[in-house]
Amino acid sequence: MPDAALRTTERQVRDLLARAAGDHAVSLCIFSLPEVPRSEFGRLYVNQFHKPISELWGRDLAGLIVTGTEPKAPCLENEPYWPALAELIDWAEDHTVSTIWSCLASHAAAWRLDRIERHSLGKKMFGVFECHRVINHMLVSGLPQRLVPHSRYNGLAGEELLGAGYQILSLSELAGVDLFIRQRNSLFVFLQGHPEYDAAALFGEYRRDVRRFLSGDVERYPDLPYGHFGDEAAAALLEFRERAILERNSCLLESFPAETVGRQLTDPWRDSATRLYANWLGYLRSVT
Repeated sequence: MPDAALRTTERQVRDLLARAAGDHAVSLCIFSLPEVPRSEFGRLYVNQFHKPISELWGRDLAGLIVTGTEPKAPCLENEPYWPALAELIDWAEDHTVSTIWSCLASHAAAWRLDRIERHSLGKKMFGVFECHRVINHMLVSGLPQRLVPHSRYNGLAGEELLGAGYQILSLSELAGVDLFIRQRNSLFVFLQGHPEYDAAALFGEYRRDVRRFLSGDVERYPDLPYGHFGDEAAAALLEFRERAILERNSCLLESFPAETVGRQLTDPWRDSATRLYANWLGYLRSVT
């Protein structure tokens, strides 16, 4: 996780697991790769609240969830944390009942295991997309069709995954492959989307991207996340966009319509995300 998302991502995952677990007890431990570049705040936070990844190597886990960070290098193997992440992928094969690889981590694991290369999408796949079940599997039981947030610049091709022996469980006509699995020693579950997101997550990312445009870090003003905002919120954001492009100054962020938009945010994917993780926890219980 990047520094700015540490607390938010932890809260989202904890809340999702708590809903999915129901009356069952779930113990969650958080580990970090020390090679991920961090600010002083990030290093202090991780040192205080996370366990070092070295504590994993001598134990077995029922389930592991690996989140992604924002990629910096065109090739994953050029990221500073790649050797440690590759070691984690290899370790998870023999020491977990099942592992969920989320977003960037799904691309990293597919590359490490089967040399399946991620492909640039040209622009950010960003928004809430309808996904439908492709085949029957206990992980997608009760999920014939659902909404899923996606936020990524790269993707994995379905035909390459199928050719390497992966099973695609859900697809989106617009976002492509959503959820896929590989049964090895451990059941590896790959998510290109973010079912753990809360109602404000996509909006927070959009506001961050607007800030980057206003400060001159990027040249293109971000698109609205697809399918996420109602008409009133979208109108307010598009009105701000026109002003931002004309006046382009980081001071404009003070007038960003955060309060107006925030009152209208919803998370219609919440129930299906809970069901997906409940199915995953059910699988862990059935095997262990």
